Amino acid sequence: MISSEQAMSLENRYGAQNYHPLPVVLARGEGVYVWDPEGNRYFDFLSAYSAVNQGHCHPKIISTLKEQAETLTLTSRAFYNNVLGEFQQYLSEYFGFEKVLPMNTGAEGVETAIKLARKWAYEIKGVEENKAEIIVCRNNFHGRTTTIISFSDDEGASKNFGPYTPGFKKIDYNNLEQLEEALQSDRVAGFLVEPIQGEAGVMVPDDDYLEKAAELCKKHNALFICDEIQTGIARTGSLLASCGNCTCEGHCERQPEHFIKPDILILGKAISGGVYPVSVVLADSKVMDVLKPGQHGSTFGGNPLGCKVAMAALDVVKDENLAQNARKLGVIFRDEMNQLASESSLIKAVRGKGLLNAVEINDTPESKTAWQLCVQLKENGLLAKPTHGNIIRFAPPLIMTEEQLMECVQIIRKTFLEYEADYTEPIN
Repeated sequence: MISSEQAMSLENRYGAQNYHPLPVVLARGEGVYVWDPEGNRYFDFLSAYSAVNQGHCHPKIISTLKEQAETLTLTSRAFYNNVLGEFQQYLSEYFGFEKVLPMNTGAEGVETAIKLARKWAYEIKGVEENKAEIIVCRNNFHGRTTTIISFSDDEGASKNFGPYTPGFKKIDYNNLEQLEEALQSDRVAGFLVEPIQGEAGVMVPDDDYLEKAAELCKKHNALFICDEIQTGIARTGSLLASCGNCTCEGHCERQPEHFIKPDILILGKAISGGVYPVSVVLADSKVMDVLKPGQHGSTFGGNPLGCKVAMAALDVVKDENLAQNARKLGVIFRDEMNQLASESSLIKAVRGKGLLNAVEINDTPESKTAWQLCVQLKENGLLAKPTHGNIIRFAPPLIMTEEQLMECVQIIRKTFLEYEADYTEPIN
């Protein structure tokens, strides 16, 4: 096995420099742990941006992958295969939608939802062709395709990649007044929103925001489109973050009165446990049926290997009660971080839901404080990554035990207090 130094050198020499990774090389993973080539073990507190909710290399998912990989991997959609229909029925019943459109990556899922909403607007709502608008929120993150960066506020993702795709109207997140004003236009196809803005720093909206946003969309005959690529699959303590604040133990698909049902739901990441790229768009027939043969597709979308892996991954979420565990541990983690905030001037704010949490560092977004803390956390055996400069996102696999969580809390506590003690300049 090559060393960490060799691995980083090769990436830097031959790879496009489109990422700025933490200086650690991962060579093996199991459960909540990852190891570098030298054998050093770390707690994973990023979970591949919530793709590995079920933990690294979950045995049920891996065994399913192996079995299907030895049977049939890809047919394209030129033919039927014997797994896709089963997969679509499974997801339809699991999440409570009539139709399922499988793709591969999260960004593909968002692009699919945009196309679907526009086509619905022209053919069902009666919007003039090529005039449809989709309302989006400022500070969103839905991917980095040309269409998506056209409505991004992240200059790093959008600058010098124009010309940009028109047809999007931005409003402030968690602002119902602006949403209602934007919905007055009869050109609006829908409202695309993250239930919690993850990349923006785990921004959690008001308790009634999603419910009232859905009501406004219904009132104005616009589609309510939820991007749950990061927040879905039990991450926030419910099967979907759009479950709101219900107490249905994470199984809202069986108690629909608790579920704020979007017109279009986008899922990815943990739907396949981080083992194989799978994304899906779910909707009822009144929306999905605007798509006809040849109008949208993907060679790999709906392949037998991905379908089998995703079903196994979702079985794990249900069988191991990961939503309930995320809810319980999330409360403990935020309590511990708030206690640390009372002792350390490094922490400006703690926020989150379930096991999607963030600590905002009391420094400017341009500072290196959050990065330096993450490097020191790595040295102490825990991996996390800054977002938006001065925010550290903490999102471990949902299979974590309370004992493991408390061990991680002690690592974070030790790192922050030691860093602050060594800090020679006052924190802003």
